[in-house]
Amino acid sequence: MTFKHIYLAIMLALGILCAFNGLQAQEAKPAAAGGENGAATVHNKTLWEQIHNGGWVMFPIAACSILTLYLIGDGIVRTRSSRVIPPEHLDAVKSAFRNGDYVGAYEFCKTNPSPFSNVCRAAVSSLGDGKTVVEDATMGELSKENSHMQTYISYLSVIGVCTPMIGLLGTVTGMIKAFDVLGSSGIGDPSHLSEAIGEVLVATASGLFIAIPAFGSYYFLRNRAAKALHDIQDTLNSLFRKMPYAQLEGVHIGDEELYAAAPNWVLPTNGEAATA
Repeated sequence: MTFKHIYLAIMLALGILCAFNGLQAQEAKPAAAGGENGAATVHNKTLWEQIHNGGWVMFPIAACSILTLYLIGDGIVRTRSSRVIPPEHLDAVKSAFRNGDYVGAYEFCKTNPSPFSNVCRAAVSSLGDGKTVVEDATMGELSKENSHMQTYISYLSVIGVCTPMIGLLGTVTGMIKAFDVLGSSGIGDPSHLSEAIGEVLVATASGLFIAIPAFGSYYFLRNRAAKALHDIQDTLNSLFRKMPYAQLEGVHIGDEELYAAAPNWVLPTNGEAATA
């Protein structure tokens, strides 16, 4: 999470708040005009006044709203097709495969990381071990990429669950305050009682206001990530079709060190094979 992304999310959140505040100010003008004609003037609270009525619980809800905006933007960028399978990466790998340059394809994928090139690199490095191992390596790397994509997306589900609970906490504290006012002063001063009830309603509504788009975005981005992974798998299936596994048998592609050596009891000792 870079500072630039956080700054953009904060600016977007402030822009939305200012827009709502402007709309409420426009709604308050007709009421003021009616007061000049002798009718009773109705005071419509601005957005900032409503947030203030929500009490302390509005601070964590505001933090969740900013985080939600950032996670939605980040999820859209991560699952974008041009980032998952960059066209220039696909063209370079295709060109290397046409020329039979599998080492060059491996080196390109290693120096140009992307979800597609990461999976392709794992598959190419296993070419000497046969088709089954290549398929297993592909599925293993796809699982890693899926985990990487879903990490931040899953936080939207957490926010969708937590924000209504935070709003409910504000509801409980507001009701406690309302009953304290009612117990100390009775119903003689309804303004204090209405302020406490307002805190109850604002906290609950704010929690739901954040939870609904968070949940919707979570399912949208989760399906978008699943489609991106299916696109990678389909692309690799077309690339590895008719792969000459027989001619590549035993070939080691890549610079990873191989630790599995022959058993030490079959290594020659003094010109003779040692017995176990």
